[in-house]
Amino acid sequence: MHFTETPIRDLWIVEPERIEDHRGSFARTFCVDDFARRGLPHRFVQHSVSLSTRKHTLRGLHFQAHPHQETKIVSCVRGAIWDVAVDLRPLSPTYLAWVSTVLSQENGAQFLIPEGFAHGFLSLTDDVAVTYMISTPYVAGSARGLRYDDPAIGIDWPAPPAVLSSRDLAWPLLEKAGLLQPDES
Repeated sequence: MHFTETPIRDLWIVEPERIEDHRGSFARTFCVDDFARRGLPHRFVQHSVSLSTRKHTLRGLHFQAHPHQETKIVSCVRGAIWDVAVDLRPLSPTYLAWVSTVLSQENGAQFLIPEGFAHGFLSLTDDVAVTYMISTPYVAGSARGLRYDDPAIGIDWPAPPAVLSSRDLAWPLLEKAGLLQPDES
């Protein structure tokens, strides 16, 4: 596996090293030793999958509140997504900065999103399957979210959403959620 740290500390892209032959290919997508050697989270207690049938389905921006914050390893195993993570760590020098990457069945890349980040994605194809390895069991009462189009974050989505849940549309703007630091409001 090839590990690339993004411009935001603790946010990584992990790419498989495929071995190919006449049968197809093989690649490791996770190895506890490789993650631990880099000081990265390596205990995942929940694995989940989301399916999106239509191109330009937007999911997010989601996160879990303290003390149920979670680290995720996100993969797209069918189709392609434009995946984004937003730094919500108030003391981070990159607070509210975001990084995006394309995850697809073809590239096999994964996004390691640590605690303290919101996460969302836009499907780039029909019939998308996204898998998540998650460090903490889901706690419904700790589920939170932010508006995908919040001007305080300024995410430049590659296309407007064609499908969006009413829940995701109803998330508050950062200013109303009280997540803006005093000099940002």
